[in-house]
Amino acid sequence: MGEPIIQAENLVKNYGTVAALRGVSFAIEEGEVFGLLGPNGAGKTTTVEILEGMRTADAGRAHVCGLDPEKSGSAYKERIGAVLQSTSLPDKLRVHEAIELFAQFYRQRTDTDQLLRRFQLDEKRDAFYSQLSGGQKQRLALAMALVNDPRVVFLDEPTAGLDPQVRREIYTIIEEMRRERKTVLLTTHYIEEAERLCDRVAIVDYGRVIALGTPRELKGKSAGTTRIEVRLARPMTDGALANLEGVADCREFSGTYILHSRRPPQTIVALVKRLEAEENELHSLEMFSPSLEDVFIELTGRRLRD
Repeated sequence: MGEPIIQAENLVKNYGTVAALRGVSFAIEEGEVFGLLGPNGAGKTTTVEILEGMRTADAGRAHVCGLDPEKSGSAYKERIGAVLQSTSLPDKLRVHEAIELFAQFYRQRTDTDQLLRRFQLDEKRDAFYSQLSGGQKQRLALAMALVNDPRVVFLDEPTAGLDPQVRREIYTIIEEMRRERKTVLLTTHYIEEAERLCDRVAIVDYGRVIALGTPRELKGKSAGTTRIEVRLARPMTDGALANLEGVADCREFSGTYILHSRRPPQTIVALVKRLEAEENELHSLEMFSPSLEDVFIELTGRRLRD
C-alpha cells in the first residue's frame, strides 16, 4: 500500500477562545470513501476546509495528492472537486451555463453534456437555477465538482435537508464514484449514510477524533448488546433502569431512556415487572441492532444529533 492520498496530522484550529480542532489526525487511502461522522459543531467542516485549502490551520500538517493544500495553488485545485455545505448560484444562470462556466476554471475538463446526462439534468439544461428543486441543485453541485475529473472529492454534508428519495439518489452517485476509484471524503451526521457509504469512518466530537475504523469494526465495540429505547408515562427514579437484568448501560435523552442490554428478553421482562410495581406505564419500546449511534453514545454520553 502506497502513501495515503489524504493525510491530516494533528490539525489545530481556534476561533478566538473556541477550539474548533484539537489535534485531528487520520489518513485516507486512494479509492476510499472516508467519512467524518459527528454532531454539528464537532469540527468536521473546519477539517474539510483546511484540506481543501480554504482555511489555514493554526498547527499541524495537511497533505492531499502529495501537495500542501494551502501552498500549491492551481496545481492543487486541478486535482480536487468539492461540494460545500451550501451552493448558491445566480438565479438567472442556466444549468448548462453554470457547468460550462465552471469547466473554464480547469485545464482538464470532462464533457459537460455527458455530465448533465449522468446527473439527470439534461432536460433541465436551459432552466434557470432558481427553477431547480433542492435535489436538482445538489445534483448540479455534484456535477460541477466532477467537471475536472478530480482524484479527490470533498462532500460536506451533501444530503443535509434533502428528502429521503433524493438522499438515495445522492448515495447512488457516491457509490458510482467508489467504483470509479475516486477518493471521497464525506462529512455527515446521518448514521445510515456513514454505515452505507463509508469504507472507514472517523467519529469526531469537540474537535477530536474519538474513534476510527470500518463501520463493522466500530459497531463491534457494541457487539453483544441490543439498544432498547423506552418512553414511559412518568420518569423513573435515578438508576432504576440501569439496574435491570442484562443492562450494560442506561442513558436518558429528552424523556427517552436508551438501554444497552446483553440479554434483551430478560431486560424487557424485568422492565415490565418494575413498571407494574411502580404503577407506571410503557408508552413505547423499540429495539435496534448495534449501530454507530451506540458507539457515539457510549463514548460521549450524548446522541449524535442532540
